[in-house]
Amino acid sequence: MSALADLINLDLSDSTEKIIAEYIWIGGSGLDMRSKARTLPGPVKDPSELPKWNYDGSSTGQAPGEDSEVILYPQAIFKDPFRRGNNILVMCDAYTPAGEPIPTNKRHAAAKIFSDPSVAAEETWYGIEQEYTLLQKDIKWPVGWPVGGFPGPQGPYYCGVGADKAFGRDIVDSHYKACLYAGINVSGTNGEVMPGQWEFQVGPTVGIAAADQVWVARYILERVTELAGVVLSLDPKPIPGDWNGAGAHTNYNTKSMREDGGYEVIKKAIEKLGLRHKEHISAYGEGNERRLTGKHETADINTFLWGVANRGASIRVGRDTEQAGKGYFEDRRPASNMDPYTVTSMIAETTILWKP
Repeated sequence: MSALADLINLDLSDSTEKIIAEYIWIGGSGLDMRSKARTLPGPVKDPSELPKWNYDGSSTGQAPGEDSEVILYPQAIFKDPFRRGNNILVMCDAYTPAGEPIPTNKRHAAAKIFSDPSVAAEETWYGIEQEYTLLQKDIKWPVGWPVGGFPGPQGPYYCGVGADKAFGRDIVDSHYKACLYAGINVSGTNGEVMPGQWEFQVGPTVGIAAADQVWVARYILERVTELAGVVLSLDPKPIPGDWNGAGAHTNYNTKSMREDGGYEVIKKAIEKLGLRHKEHISAYGEGNERRLTGKHETADINTFLWGVANRGASIRVGRDTEQAGKGYFEDRRPASNMDPYTVTSMIAETTILWKP
């Protein structure tokens, strides 16, 4: 095994200028991640320098067998924490050979919103809190939980320390460092309320880059859990009953909200979000009705309410924002399996472009 590890960790720069680029895309479910690697003649700094590529869309649920070719357009580059050196991860979106975005390509529509001059002028900032659950591979039961049984009630696990409270910290820390190496703006991580559940935060990051970074952070987490032999779940309510669900709370502000008088801008934005509550809920992730019950730090899925420091609200405003008269707010409705392209662009569209 040591010889295999030596080969895996070979530094290609000692013998060649060539690099390996791992092209990443989103599969047919809208949540599964796919990737494949290709050799490039030398280091690359910008996505525009990268060639387009193709894949068999009939094997990912994204094209029929008789016309299966789907084209990958490179959109963002990250350092590869697995191969290291000059090797890279490439976040792509997918198009037909005619250049039309395929139905599961949510990035294309998001890019249109973020390139709108009114949105670009507001320099939208996002901080996304990605919660997830680690499952034992063979039985799909949370790590640290007894087989066929349950741990003690929630309470000691949130930000907990100790072998009987924190399950999977080696995976969490490996992922954290790998993301920072890759160039993802991960701002922190913590154990969550349900044992075996964790969270990492991406941001503050501007515009569509926030969604690119969350997707690549998810990809890296999938790769880390693959190495560890555990299964990553983004199900918003992986265990029924008196256990917290998993969300992707999305913190947000604009240039106007960050400036003096921004609190009034925030309140107007929240009012607009309330008017489009149903539209947002329908786009905020599958199975969210199992999570947004009005319990376990959520508002009921059919109710829109906001409040200062209220974790049982749809939208939470921090005490510091209220006191400063400017700042940000947190949309607590998105599920852990939400599409970051859809959620970030929809919040920008509703709060900046949409006219009631």
